[in-house]
Amino acid sequence: MNLIAVLFAMVFSSTNGIYEYSFTTLEGREVKMSEFKGRKILIFNSASKCGYTGQLAQFEELNKKYSGNLVVIGFPSNDFMQEHKDKTQVGEVCYGKYNVTFIMAEQVKVKGKEAHPIFKWLTEQENPDFTGEINWNFEKFLVDENGKLIRRWRSKTSPTSAEITSAL
Repeated sequence: MNLIAVLFAMVFSSTNGIYEYSFTTLEGREVKMSEFKGRKILIFNSASKCGYTGQLAQFEELNKKYSGNLVVIGFPSNDFMQEHKDKTQVGEVCYGKYNVTFIMAEQVKVKGKEAHPIFKWLTEQENPDFTGEINWNFEKFLVDENGKLIRRWRSKTSPTSAEITSAL
């Protein structure tokens, strides 16, 4: 890489990692990812009518067990046609049926040109697992205390599996 390319990359690259981004919660509150500096962040895309929806209970288990060091954030998405269109119905599943206390974002797109900036960033970051577009609901991303993506798992990996809990 020549010097100009290196300088260009330094100037225009993401220096704050995920902390540059924000999102809106299901309740309408704006949240800056920088609020979570110093804690690991476990992010996933959810859908209320998916076969993996039961994982919400496992995410809640992690949220309670690691609450001092971990932030769990679910992002409902209808990209795979398995999410309610009405946020009230999404809330009924998350808060009513599964009693989640972790953060649920408003519904977003997680793939394609219209993907939420957080998911564009997450799917493009180097990590030891894989990069690229999300294949299905309940893909999981673990960001370290410094805002860097360190792990990624597909839908079938249980949130409470040793594979995930050992990384927390």
